[in-house]
Amino acid sequence: MLLENAMRHGARLEPAARILGLTSRTVQRWRTQSGGYDRRNGPRTAPANQLSPAERQQVLAVANAPEYRDLSPRQIVPRLADTDRYVASESTFYRILRAESQLAHRERCRPVTHRRPKEKMATGPCQVWSWDITYLKSQVKGQFFYLYMILDVWSRKIMAATVYPQERDQNSSYLFMDAICNHDIDPLGLILHSDNGSPMKGSTMLATLQHLGVMASFSRPGVSNDNPFSESLFRTLKYRPEYPSNPFESERQAQHWVDRFVQWYNTEHLHSEIRFVSPDDRHYGQEKTKLENRSKVYESARKKHPGRWTRSTRNWEPIGAVTLNPAPKRLSAEELNKAA
Repeated sequence: MLLENAMRHGARLEPAARILGLTSRTVQRWRTQSGGYDRRNGPRTAPANQLSPAERQQVLAVANAPEYRDLSPRQIVPRLADTDRYVASESTFYRILRAESQLAHRERCRPVTHRRPKEKMATGPCQVWSWDITYLKSQVKGQFFYLYMILDVWSRKIMAATVYPQERDQNSSYLFMDAICNHDIDPLGLILHSDNGSPMKGSTMLATLQHLGVMASFSRPGVSNDNPFSESLFRTLKYRPEYPSNPFESERQAQHWVDRFVQWYNTEHLHSEIRFVSPDDRHYGQEKTKLENRSKVYESARKKHPGRWTRSTRNWEPIGAVTLNPAPKRLSAEELNKAA
């Protein structure tokens, strides 16, 4: 039934059968012999070394005994051996406890879980910012300069970019203050997203954000995908043809190169995710005029040669809201049935 249902919705026989642990030839043989139903019967006899019901109950009794109920099987089995007892292996303990729905963390110190950051949506400039730090090589092996950079998520405009000789949380505070002062921004209600490193969560930085009414947001530890805008920006920076092939000689030289990059990126770079307008055009409201002009050019070209256009012209409508860490899309019942 599963195969027929999958193939009815467009799946091919070979990959569908592979998912079920079969080959397409086996399915074809079943179809010719008995209508195509699964003829696998599974094992006919129980394993010779299977635990008896009494032995399974003994495992459960030991795991739930007062002296062991707060311990994991990894702790229980060695302790039993210290008392000259062997009841079952660790894997058997785990398997039986799992089957009885008792494989839950029993201690108060539960394992740390990191939830996905909440979705943040920007409908205009200076609502959601993203920032991060990247290394710039110096001429001393093993030593680096540190580029701190803030990006506006909605417009992709670089709001601040400063090179520091050391990685400190005070630098984070200086960078943010420079950004809001240089652009004359009221930071109240602004969301600032970053990675989970110590410069991002330092006391000086957090105190500054709290004082200004800024909402701090952090990625999960070790998950770079939670901060994709800054990661993508750093990749663009380091893959520019002008990026030096040799290490920077000084902090001043590094800052000079970064300043020229920021000027190019904000004013000349046509960003693919915002309909190929520059971040400055979008940030300061000039994108609409440019995109309308492009649309007119395409319509004019279509009227001159209508036979060359089988569909509508390219979409030059401005990009709307931009979402950072969008929540996973939940499929409707109808979509789930189609996927099945």
